[in-house]
Amino acid sequence: MVTARPPWPLRALMPGALWRMPARDRVLYLTFDDGPDPQLTPWVLDELAAVDARATFFCRGDRATAHPDLVERMRAAGHAVGGHTWDHPDGWRTPRRAFLRNVLRGQRVVGGTLFRPPYGRLTPAQLVALGRRLRVVMWDVLSRDYDIRCTAQQCLDRTLRLARPGSIVVFHDAPKAADRLRVVLPEALKHWRDAGYRFASLA
Repeated sequence: MVTARPPWPLRALMPGALWRMPARDRVLYLTFDDGPDPQLTPWVLDELAAVDARATFFCRGDRATAHPDLVERMRAAGHAVGGHTWDHPDGWRTPRRAFLRNVLRGQRVVGGTLFRPPYGRLTPAQLVALGRRLRVVMWDVLSRDYDIRCTAQQCLDRTLRLARPGSIVVFHDAPKAADRLRVVLPEALKHWRDAGYRFASLA
């Protein structure tokens, strides 16, 4: 089970990954995994535009290939785009070479050097290999919007409680998260804006 804040032992095993940003002022780094999705991603982009927020989208290669117009819309709106493998394999359960091929196949579609592993799972050998050419991005706040056992209110409460200046916050623009994200994202954006936060991409 992936926890809302990755445990420190996991961070210790992945010292080359980016877990949060320097907290110089009230800035949050919102990220969206598993898209693009033709129903949910346009709505996410509209919500972000309404508060002049920039974010980072970690896109699956297969879905980016199916919806290149949405990837282009992300970039045109000033968001950063990173890779999330081709089709979401688990790094802990996939042989190193097969996993690296999957990562690079997805990266060729989305471009750039930002990468987030599915489930946050990489072996030390995978991390070393990927770190030579990609910036591996993790998080310090996981909204759990994908978890059907959580209500939207629980996701919102957890996300607001854990976020702090410099936090990298994970949402999902994918069907599994839609019911919760459509509640959580607008409420979180309003709360953070009222608290004086701005939103930046990781690019």
